[in-house]
Amino acid sequence: MSLTADRVSWRIRDELIVDGVDVSVATGSTVGLLGPNGSGKSSLLRLLAGLRPTSSGVVRLDDLGVADLSRRRLARRLAVVDQDVTTDQDPTVRDVVDLGRLPHRPAWAPMSARDRHVVESAAATTGVANLLERRYSTLSGGERQRVQIARALAQEPSELLLDEPTNHLDIRHQLELLELVAAADTTTVMALHDLNLAATYCHELVVLRRGRVHVAGPPAAVLTPEVIAEVYEVEATVVLEDGRPNIRFGRPITQTGRVGPPRPGVRA
Repeated sequence: MSLTADRVSWRIRDELIVDGVDVSVATGSTVGLLGPNGSGKSSLLRLLAGLRPTSSGVVRLDDLGVADLSRRRLARRLAVVDQDVTTDQDPTVRDVVDLGRLPHRPAWAPMSARDRHVVESAAATTGVANLLERRYSTLSGGERQRVQIARALAQEPSELLLDEPTNHLDIRHQLELLELVAAADTTTVMALHDLNLAATYCHELVVLRRGRVHVAGPPAAVLTPEVIAEVYEVEATVVLEDGRPNIRFGRPITQTGRVGPPRPGVRA
């Protein structure tokens, strides 16, 4: 396994946010973290990335504890793309993508020819080569997401972690971005809200509920009407198409177990 979490927990004071989670991510696979708001997806992703210490349990890259790795060594192996990245500076797109090369050169050392090649290759791969001299602050949300993925790819990671990469994007840009992620030569873990996108682009899914793993496995085994009702409290119809679940949502389930007011089914 490339990336594993063994009985990982994280708490804030007396509140347990992530509760004894086990995750195993096979080399080269894409794993989706699912669950309603507050289920612990983003917190678990930060634990996997080594961005915060676990309260208990251990996260490993291969046989190495993430907590035992230096930030530089970890950044040479693992890249993270957050939901929203803001800055009080006014960098160009090239400046942002250049940040991906910092773990690979000594402090204060100038960019090498290889660094420049990797940056330009990452920009070309993500479709932002024509934006390199633009100010990051002038970009649309979809453009910023592609730039952040270019920055992550410039790290040349073997593991890529993404927190809601399709957040605030229209459907075309969601699909373009996930196609880009799918084509990356990385082991990938991403937190997602859209169940149909998760079913399409992920090999395995981990569904969180109240900080715990509710169910995990291939999309067809995980995204069932029963699981969706238990976790998301909505009715759903699931049809398998080429072995992948296609989900249509129905009515919300109230706290009493009754369905809510009728409304047309909508696709996630």
